[in-house]
Amino acid sequence: MSQHETPLYHGLLEHVKKDPIQFHIPGHKKGNGMDPEFRNFIGENALSIDLINIGPLDDLHYPKGMIKHAQQLAAEAFGADHTFFSVQGTSGAIMTMIMSVCGPGDKIIVPRNVHKSVMSAIIFAGAIPIFIHPEVDKNLGISHGITIESVQHALDLHPDAKGLLVINPTYFGISADLKTIVDLAHSYNIPVLVDEAHGVHIHFHEDLPMSAMQAGADIAATSVHKLGGSMTQSSILNMRGDLISYKRVQSILSMLTTTSTSYLLLASLDVARKRLATEGKELIDKTINLAQYIRRQINDIEHLYCVGEEILESDSAFDYDPTKLIISVKDLGLTGHDAEEWLRKNYRIEVEMSDLYNILCIITPGDSEREANILIDALKALAEERKDKASKVEARVMLPNIPLLALTPRDAFYSETELINFDDSVGRVIAEFIMVYPPGIPIFIPGEIITEDNLAYIKRNMEAGLPVQGPEDYDFKKLRVIKEHRAIR
Repeated sequence: MSQHETPLYHGLLEHVKKDPIQFHIPGHKKGNGMDPEFRNFIGENALSIDLINIGPLDDLHYPKGMIKHAQQLAAEAFGADHTFFSVQGTSGAIMTMIMSVCGPGDKIIVPRNVHKSVMSAIIFAGAIPIFIHPEVDKNLGISHGITIESVQHALDLHPDAKGLLVINPTYFGISADLKTIVDLAHSYNIPVLVDEAHGVHIHFHEDLPMSAMQAGADIAATSVHKLGGSMTQSSILNMRGDLISYKRVQSILSMLTTTSTSYLLLASLDVARKRLATEGKELIDKTINLAQYIRRQINDIEHLYCVGEEILESDSAFDYDPTKLIISVKDLGLTGHDAEEWLRKNYRIEVEMSDLYNILCIITPGDSEREANILIDALKALAEERKDKASKVEARVMLPNIPLLALTPRDAFYSETELINFDDSVGRVIAEFIMVYPPGIPIFIPGEIITEDNLAYIKRNMEAGLPVQGPEDYDFKKLRVIKEHRAIR
């Protein structure tokens, strides 16, 4: 096989050239049955390959032709034994990983700073999460990865766990010692599942953290659309070894996937893989150089700090991805959310995310010096505007302890429930998710006992304007909890 091939994309083009008469869905029929304004904006080319799994185009649920060939090329590119395309995003791939190893009552070891899709999958599977505290960066006020010591401790306490999930790299680009963690888990015959949502590019450059497949992990959900150039919602699931059955993975992924799979998304995965495999090293070289240029310029601005390789002096960071720009704005006397809104209002700049103390900007092959200099100029202007209010601020890390789990998340989710006042909920068992999204790290999951410090943490994030999500009462005046049945007198 040649990595220059794109069997899926070019198979679609060959089909379109035949100009077939379509008596099948989608009903817009190459855009002819669509609103003209939208059709003109989207374009005829895109609509011509918005097709369905008819005979000539293979079937993602049972691939035997062009999709199978495209997935085999992806497996070769990523060093995997098997690769599956996902049109349900990385969330669907993560849920597939967990449901492939866990059933009702099974334990799975996970960091607390997991994406919400992990907890959704645990509810679907009826599994029991065994949480590991991630390491906290007290200077930046953010969570990093998990340590070898914490993994060892969890494995010693729970050698019967069905899997260990690792985030590599984190949302902020920080990596744990994945190879050692994999070897350690394998010594217990426990498979390692990797949330590689923010690391599709790391496999293709030696100066970036080690990828899941390079580290010998068993399965990894990898978001190609985030940093690899495919369309939003397109991801892949890589796997290797025999600790997990690839046939079971394929079966579960099929259960979670629409039967009306988008060929636009699938084709974009095919061409993104080709570009990463054939040009990735060169493209990522330029991306790293551009990111380092921005980092140097930001660090020359008074009262701003952009994290660099000095982060590796900490025990909580084994490696890092320099294309992620963690920019600390706390010394300007404002929150990351304030900085995000200022950049949007004054420079039309949209950042990836913000928290109490930082903004996060991602640099990809889609960026150039033009965008880089606009960001630098904007941050200079922000620092100049805030210079009279700037002062040294110590990050106040306020991450509450992980609450006690009174019920399995699944049992809590399906229990009889009631709404009570937010301030009256301490001590009750919550029946819904509450998280800060992005990045989607849970504050509460169903089945946990509500504590005072967690409620205070929610209030502080809301006061700072951060996106706290989850409860059905958007105003956070009430929380849904397990209904208590009192004795009849």
